[in-house]
Amino acid sequence: MDGRLAVRTVKIDWGDPRGVLKVLVLSPMPEGLIRLFFAESLEKHQIEADFMTVNEPGSERLMRELRGADIVIGDYTFKVPITAEMVDSMTKVKLIAQPSTGYDHIDLAACRKKGIPVTNIGGANAVSVAEHTLALALMLLKRIGYAHRRITEGTWAQEELLNIAAEVQGKTWGIIGLGRIGREVAWRAKAMGANTVYTDIARLPEEEEVKLGVGFLQLQRLLAESDVVSIHVPLTERTRGMVGEKELRLMKSYAVFINVSRGELTDEAALARAVTQGWIGGAGVDVFTSEPIIDGNPLLAAAREGANVVLTPHIAGATTDARLRIIQTTVDNVVRIALGRPPVNVVNP
Repeated sequence: MDGRLAVRTVKIDWGDPRGVLKVLVLSPMPEGLIRLFFAESLEKHQIEADFMTVNEPGSERLMRELRGADIVIGDYTFKVPITAEMVDSMTKVKLIAQPSTGYDHIDLAACRKKGIPVTNIGGANAVSVAEHTLALALMLLKRIGYAHRRITEGTWAQEELLNIAAEVQGKTWGIIGLGRIGREVAWRAKAMGANTVYTDIARLPEEEEVKLGVGFLQLQRLLAESDVVSIHVPLTERTRGMVGEKELRLMKSYAVFINVSRGELTDEAALARAVTQGWIGGAGVDVFTSEPIIDGNPLLAAAREGANVVLTPHIAGATTDARLRIIQTTVDNVVRIALGRPPVNVVNP
């Protein structure tokens, strides 16, 4: 969609003859929504801005608009990557604000070389993702999806489920990555009576571990000792494929694995085999290597065959509450740049 919006008050010198802040939006956002999101803050701070929405990856029009933009708001659908070639054409850009947690579709090295800060939405969706993580864990442990399906098929599976359903209380919950989302998961798992442990690239100070009620374990030991494992790390070359067959075979045969971060963090084929062949007890997945999920995805095949697999369409952080916080975080960073202040949640310092 193509739309322009100007909010006219006091002009700021951005090198443009009109003194107008030019914001290029790569997300597929209608003009009406952009107006709603930005108008109040721009009016409050007396900022004049002109918005252009371009959601056409690789197009000449996109490259042309990049050359005149002061700020770029990234594509939350990840369909419009920000490549080194695009960054090279950014002659005026002072900020790339990505309205999502993930930013692996942006060439951070090129942005850093050009001196362009890239921001994400920080912890704006942390609560939503954490709640979704717990929901998947409960569905898997209590076999809710299976119970629902059996009832709709006309079978009362009460006796069967009495022998396989489990609780969170008293279980060990292993968290891979204790950032904002991982901490929200830790609080909630602890409140439900779980013994929470974590692994991360760096260990927290002891006082923080005590405050969160978590213990530190190396990845291999965490996988071997946990009843529930959830992963909450960004996708980087270091984390890509970090959970494969070797790691999954370390887990208990009844443990469940949950991925709400990025599909590429795991070997999907190995994860599907782990559930169908009984290496682990179940898998809850909200993210996939190809989205929308393709028909040949092994996790989809496992779910169709009746394995203890729960799949959701990348919606863990997509609650109405989280989206409002994401929008406000993005708007605030645009305003900070317009006022000459440093942005927050910079991912390429």
